[in-house]
Amino acid sequence: MSNYNQIQSYRDLRVWQKGMDVAESCYVITREFPKQEMYGMTAQITRAAASIPANIAEGYGREYRGEYVQFLRIAQGSLKELETHLFLSVRVKLANSVAVNPILGECEALGRMLRSLIRSLLDNSS
Repeated sequence: MSNYNQIQSYRDLRVWQKGMDVAESCYVITREFPKQEMYGMTAQITRAAASIPANIAEGYGREYRGEYVQFLRIAQGSLKELETHLFLSVRVKLANSVAVNPILGECEALGRMLRSLIRSLLDNSS
């Protein structure tokens, strides 16, 4: 857990930074959605996307490692929810795959980072 001790803030975490990048990309892509989707798919995508770095940050601020891991798992769930909304937005022709695929690639990388961080925290919990 030596890297964890060198981190001064959740903002120093690469996983949080990547989560912010994904959320930003989602806000950008949903600006092109029809206005009638503001309370539908647009809201679903942006809520799920913003939830990822928010849960990483909230977990980091918790007192116990187990709580941190739980919030990272919630972030993973939000990530899978986001991916599903992105796939659906292509299927219902709100977005095209050319615009969505790079975000899905970033989601995949973020998922790997979350799994790695969770594993690291659990492996070092003894």
